[in-house]
Amino acid sequence: MKPSLRAVVIAIVLAVPLAISSPAHAASLTMLGADVSSLQRSLDLGAKYYNKSGTAADPYDILKTAGANYMRLRIWNNPASGYNNKAKVLQQARAIKAKGLKLLIDFHYSDTWADPGKQYPPAAWAPHSLTQLQTDVYNYTYDVCTSLKAQGTTPDSVQIGNEINVGMLWPRGQVVSSNFAPLASLLKQGYNATKACNSGTQVMIHTADADSDANARWFYDGIRAQGVTWDVTALSYYCMWHGSLSNLYNVIADVKSRYGKPVVIAETAYMFTTANADSTGNSVPGTTLCDGIPATWAGQAQEFTYVQNTARNAGAVGIFYWEPTWYAVKGNGWDPANINGTGDGWDNMAIFDWTGHVNPNVVWTP
Repeated sequence: MKPSLRAVVIAIVLAVPLAISSPAHAASLTMLGADVSSLQRSLDLGAKYYNKSGTAADPYDILKTAGANYMRLRIWNNPASGYNNKAKVLQQARAIKAKGLKLLIDFHYSDTWADPGKQYPPAAWAPHSLTQLQTDVYNYTYDVCTSLKAQGTTPDSVQIGNEINVGMLWPRGQVVSSNFAPLASLLKQGYNATKACNSGTQVMIHTADADSDANARWFYDGIRAQGVTWDVTALSYYCMWHGSLSNLYNVIADVKSRYGKPVVIAETAYMFTTANADSTGNSVPGTTLCDGIPATWAGQAQEFTYVQNTARNAGAVGIFYWEPTWYAVKGNGWDPANINGTGDGWDNMAIFDWTGHVNPNVVWTP
């Protein structure tokens, strides 16, 4: 999730035709995903989830019924909250695989949020040199992957870093003056560790560069020139921050052609209301609507469909809705250092309302 707000006025005359067009090279979306990283905490706090009939049901079943087949989990090294750590990821992975769903592990290599504006190393790694960090990344990635494998929940995909537009594990792995060598040395260790654990696990490199083809080329050209190998190019796309659907189409089509790898939208979402359920302000306020689409249940579903159609038509193979189950549950705040005392800035972006009832219009479509 990108932290800064960059309101964009999007012309519906550009967005809608593209969103519904069907070029000859359109692919199927085989990775129909949801990031459910906050879900275990909600369930532990007693949250209830209701299907489109209004009946209480398992949230994984509700998502599957809506078409999702792939779950994404972030992992933090040693978060103060005790959630999204290795133990909780192992627990949640068992629930996910038991439902017949595929699993994407999103390594932040941090104790807290990592995104384009912040990539802080875990406290335990902070004093380490670049050489030490290379070992840290390998050992940690390998340990998490093999622990998942040992319990029968081998990850189908992993991300080596989260929205690493200008690097990760700052300052050692930050890209400064277009010098990609330090970052590349870390990405190679994450890739090698994943393949040593399980050769069939796909490695994604994830940026929030769906807004700019120039930025995407700068980044992926940069790591490619340093010999970095990856399997899937992953992008974040939030219309209120990353521009028009026509621009999204162009970026997907270009990076797919340029790097010869499948492309996935690893994060997207849209609001169903402009209201706020708790004391923490919404991450996306109601002033940032896109494509002329209102902040309603119908509007949320419509924008998600537009993004899916655009991604598919541009040749992408997957899309993940970010935190659809994170409705406002007291005690499941955004700050891992104060999870009980903070609120949820995503309560207007989830696909469940403030009482846990699902938006019946939201569907994932191949």
